[in-house]
Amino acid sequence: MRPYLAIFKARFRALLQYRAAAAAGLLTQVFWGFVRIMIFTAFYTSSTAPKPMALAELITYVWLTQAILRLLPWQLDGEIEQIIRDGNVAYELMRPVDVYGLWYARAFALRTAPVLLRSVPMLVPAYLLFGMGAPASPTTAVAFVLSVTAAAALSAALTTLLSVAMLVTISGRGLHTLTLSVVNLMSGAIVPLSLLPDWFQPTLEVLPFRGLLDTPIRIYLGHLPAEAIAGAIGHQLLWTILIAAAGRAVLRRALRNVVVHGG
Repeated sequence: MRPYLAIFKARFRALLQYRAAAAAGLLTQVFWGFVRIMIFTAFYTSSTAPKPMALAELITYVWLTQAILRLLPWQLDGEIEQIIRDGNVAYELMRPVDVYGLWYARAFALRTAPVLLRSVPMLVPAYLLFGMGAPASPTTAVAFVLSVTAAAALSAALTTLLSVAMLVTISGRGLHTLTLSVVNLMSGAIVPLSLLPDWFQPTLEVLPFRGLLDTPIRIYLGHLPAEAIAGAIGHQLLWTILIAAAGRAVLRRALRNVVVHGG
């Protein structure tokens, strides 16, 4: 466990150095937060149909989405992609550690460090100035933090699976683009899942993607009763285990016939 924790710490500290990029990304996410709020406000004021979520809750949903947006598997691990392309992955495979565990630790740092850099500077002004609401209760605040941690673990498993797939495809751009398109829609990053059609809801409830954004935010808003919170976090953790198991299976199969390119 110690080597993987050391890798996570080193990668996490390295990612925290990109403060200028984080500041630029923060401004971009705030801008798009205002754009999304204006769109949803126009939608709400122009429609008399019953809404599954109040406008004030929707504004909070948008700001929370923008704050933890970097939890989504937006990009692959560039260093892993590079060593697969140039053949230096051979050295990675010779390390006296589990390759999957090593790449998962890197992915977990990749998912958490950017969120830490952007979330607090965004949430404080959003709460004080831009209409974001407080957690439904102290209990939901604690559950929200636990659910965000589980979302980071789930996203890291997805990221690692995409990294492992590059051992087979060499370039994971196509698979990553396809995955990100699905994730954006089904996680709540584009539209809150409760606003999507009723016939789509059972599918969204089963698939893992709601655990990346929608589940933590629904907990924050108090949309889930106390007795359902444990099940919601359990859903996130279960899919994390299943996706991690799939990643390990793909890795074992890829290493049977691995061909190192470059040199």
